[in-house]
Parts: sequence; C-alpha cells; structure tokens
Amino acid sequence: MTQRTEWHDYFMRIAEEVATRGTCDRRRVGALIVRDRMILSTGYNGSVRGMPHCDEAGHMMEDDHCVATIHAEANAILQAARNGVRIEGAEIYTTASPCWNCFKMITNAGITRIYYGAFYRERRIFEVAERLGIELIDLSAGRDDLREERD
Repeated sequence: MTQRTEWHDYFMRIAEEVATRGTCDRRRVGALIVRDRMILSTGYNGSVRGMPHCDEAGHMMEDDHCVATIHAEANAILQAARNGVRIEGAEIYTTASPCWNCFKMITNAGITRIYYGAFYRERRIFEVAERLGIELIDLSAGRDDLREERD
C-alpha cells in the first residue's frame, strides 16, 4: 500500500510549486490559503499587474529589499478578493514566514493559522501573533528529506 502524503507536507509542496511562478529572482515565495483541507487561493511574489518583472527589468531596491513585487501572501489574499472567495477563518501555507506588512494583511483578513517554511527577516510577528491568538507554525524541520526525495 502506498503511503499518503500528510496534509501539511501536501500543502507546503503545492506552495513550493506555486513559488516557481515567482518573478523576483532574489527570492521566490509561494502561498496557499486553505480551509477544511480545500485550496481557496494561491499567490506568488510578482510585479504589479502590467509592470515589467524583476527577472526582466531588474530590481527596485530599498533597504536591501526589492519593493517592486507584491508578496505571495498578499497576492493570495488579493486573488481570493478578486474571485469573491471568503478566507476568514482559513489557514495560510507560505514557503517563507511573512514580512510585517503581509502579517498585518493576513491578520486583518481573518486568517487564524500561518504555516511557514524558511524564516524570513521579521521576528516581531511571533510576539504579535501570540498576543492576537494567531498560530505561527514552522514546518521547516524535516523538510530537507522531502526535498531530496523530489530531486
């Protein structure tokens, strides 16, 4: 009998695939909004609609950070809004922990649990998440074995 992939691994693998669509080569991030084990929305980091991509035109740098792109988490929330999908009470899987701005959007969108891969820059999200009762769950432990299986 074939062993089925555990749900968190399944969703994180999909988020990793979504990240391959990212258009900023400094870091490709994917995000997946899920409720009741159903995918509601996806997003990856990319340029403002209609603008050239970083991969094509270069980066717009501020404080050692490319600000030309909209982050994956924000794009997943925006995609849900464009399609009229209610995400309150959902969970988000993202290949990197959210930056401060994305964390604020996730919180105000009513997402209650954040699963993330690699840590990315912002430590204050952990303190604020605890105060607000939002779960931040690091799925990076043990993920190296899964990546090696797929290579």
